[in-house]
Amino acid sequence: MRRNRMRRALLAFALLAAGLARPGPAGAAELKLSTWNLEWLTLRPAGDPALPADVRPKLPADRALLRHYAALLAADVVALQEVDGTEAAATVFPPDRYALHLTGDAVVQRVGFAVRRGLAFTPNPDFTALDLPGSQLRSGADITLHWPGGRLRLLSVHLKQGCRQDKLTDRVRAACPLLRAQLAALQGWVAQRRADGEPFALMGDFNRWMDGGDAFYAALQQAAPLLRPTEGRSSPCWGGGGFIDHIIAGGAARGWVQADTLRVLVYRETDEAAQTRLSDHCPVSVGFALPD
Repeated sequence: MRRNRMRRALLAFALLAAGLARPGPAGAAELKLSTWNLEWLTLRPAGDPALPADVRPKLPADRALLRHYAALLAADVVALQEVDGTEAAATVFPPDRYALHLTGDAVVQRVGFAVRRGLAFTPNPDFTALDLPGSQLRSGADITLHWPGGRLRLLSVHLKQGCRQDKLTDRVRAACPLLRAQLAALQGWVAQRRADGEPFALMGDFNRWMDGGDAFYAALQQAAPLLRPTEGRSSPCWGGGGFIDHIIAGGAARGWVQADTLRVLVYRETDEAAQTRLSDHCPVSVGFALPD
């Protein structure tokens, strides 16, 4: 009985986390933004030369379960990471419900967006400055949302792994100089948005904890004032820990973030095998109130 109560409580939390953002203030449209690293979402078979030897591709049943969670998430826009093209993305985000946009990178772990049908958007050129020369890293996916009252620039990113909390100047960890170089590129993108007067949001897997006076986030804020709803919070995903998946608002969009709408959709499955079947990341979402 106790185990059943615990499972019901977990499911209730997952459903709560999947709920839409609260209604916006009068005269504002509601928008739910999410970011989700789908961990090697590919249709390639095991043993494919493009995949590391230890990667177990997801089975059709696994992708169907992810599609179920995507329906529960019910986000308007999802920043995607680790997706091997639009065909793989469509197994989780049905094309009749979502328009898909991914970068043109020649890698399996691509970055992109799933945008709910009915929302107008324009793809911008891939932000290739994040794919450092000789690094085989990932470009950023860059789109602009449009609605009658304005626009919102969005950048989906998946930054270098391996420098989660270390000093950016640490040369012992080879990842830190690469992350530092990606930070400089992001500063440039943010500074351009500020110069153009564009509201914007950075979304994705930053592979970086940003609390406690973090130098990465402090440097990013030098380019423009920012708002990060994950600040000072811990994620309940797979047992808890610091956030590395963030949604960061800048420009006028800082005022559009709805208070207390940060959500994490926690999977009902809790065993270690399920983490491999689904993803080692949970969807993170935040509500925005768009002006007329």
